[in-house]
Amino acid sequence: MSSQVGTLLNGRYRLDAQIGTGGMSTVYRAFDTVLERQVAIKLMHREIASDSDQLERFRREARAVAQLNHPHIVTVIDAGEDDNTPYIVFEYVEGETLKDRIRRHGRLPIQEAIAYAIEIARALGVAHDRGIVHRDVKPQNVLVDEEGSAKVTDFGIARTLDQEGLTADGRVLGTTDYVSPEQALGHPVTGQSDLYSLGIVLFEMLTGDVPFKGDNQVAVAMKHVREQLPDVQLRRPEVSNALAAVLERATAKETERRYATDQELIADLEQVLTYETQRSGQATGEATAVLRTLPPSARRGLPARVRHPARIVVALVVIAAAAVAAVLLLADRTERGTSQRPVVKSAPSAGLKTVSLGQSRAHDFDPYGDGGEHGSDVVRVLDDDPGTSWTTEHYTGGVFPTGKPGVGIYVDARPGVAAKRMDIRTGTPGWEGKIYVSNSVNRSAKNLDGWQDLHTNVVADRKKLSLQLDTAGQKFRYYLVWITKLPPSGQVSISEIVLFQ
Repeated sequence: MSSQVGTLLNGRYRLDAQIGTGGMSTVYRAFDTVLERQVAIKLMHREIASDSDQLERFRREARAVAQLNHPHIVTVIDAGEDDNTPYIVFEYVEGETLKDRIRRHGRLPIQEAIAYAIEIARALGVAHDRGIVHRDVKPQNVLVDEEGSAKVTDFGIARTLDQEGLTADGRVLGTTDYVSPEQALGHPVTGQSDLYSLGIVLFEMLTGDVPFKGDNQVAVAMKHVREQLPDVQLRRPEVSNALAAVLERATAKETERRYATDQELIADLEQVLTYETQRSGQATGEATAVLRTLPPSARRGLPARVRHPARIVVALVVIAAAAVAAVLLLADRTERGTSQRPVVKSAPSAGLKTVSLGQSRAHDFDPYGDGGEHGSDVVRVLDDDPGTSWTTEHYTGGVFPTGKPGVGIYVDARPGVAAKRMDIRTGTPGWEGKIYVSNSVNRSAKNLDGWQDLHTNVVADRKKLSLQLDTAGQKFRYYLVWITKLPPSGQVSISEIVLFQ
């Protein structure tokens, strides 16, 4: 099929670039001219659109995924046909596939591999609860976004458990590198088949390679049926017995020995992630974000600095302050003194609740400059630690250079919220700004195109700001603090950004 870059589908979706192709469709990065945002479009090949079975599979994908709403599943936005060619519109995920990540890094850090397995299992659990089996779980069908979070995509051969199969008996669907034994044999496929495939994906994340190789796809499929999985601990000795046991059960040939439900697998993976964090004494990358989502029972075993990183810092500060105060009191021998007000987290007003933001969901924004503004420090505005801050560059004289109207930092409230309040803590009062929102961010943009002004003026006349937001009930994913006026010091510091809905 020839590329259709430049085509405008139904007068709305402009195909900007081809980003992938398969046997029945091609995927494009596109632009939604109505909502002014980037999307991904899967366009069915015209030469097979007349095949009723293939067309039904394509339409079934749209129906299946449209039922699913989960942060680790790529969202279906729209579906339609243009010139008798069906298409599906998805959210556009900036990043790479999990397969690409494995190719770049080889073996992933153990905690990161477990974290991705948990996120994928949670996504599959939502599908399975709806009676939908993915049938093609593989790292090529897992996208890793810019924040490092996994999103499952391509339910192209998914089908509901109560639906008659549309393929001939015995036909193997899916990539045989990850295919379950029952699927390879053409037997009935259930959610357990997806869990087997996820186990193979976990094996590849841990070892950097798939477990079985063969001269052709059929030979590989038969190895999944007949041969035991290679010992993961021989290929990577630092893998714990606990993790190896989870992997062994997930990839059991017989479904009676395999995990029966997603919840069972997730619970064991969460325990193993806790154990691995105990062994290392720390957590990094996506493991940090997943650890925050664990139930209290699983978090109890974590090291204190992982469970409450902010509390450790605050405790040290309090101890140091107390020691200094004691010395001063002894020297002065007087009962007079000043008490310091403790720093407390932002509390929601009645009827509001805090929007959960992972620590990796803050980003600097400098479209009028070099594209970056202390990007390595942005995590500090979401770490619940008032002692750490993100700062702008230092601008001489307290003014931006000519041609640069401002700089900012934004948070990602995916999949989107109608926020009603934003709290900002700053260590440098005296600056001013505005709040913008968007559902699509172009990191290479050279202006504020795509951002919507909420007409909320920020006047940092104190260290704690509480700003009322009015989105007219519309949900937005990105919330930008855009700094337009600098304080006399020429630099703005922000220690905390909290959203409420």
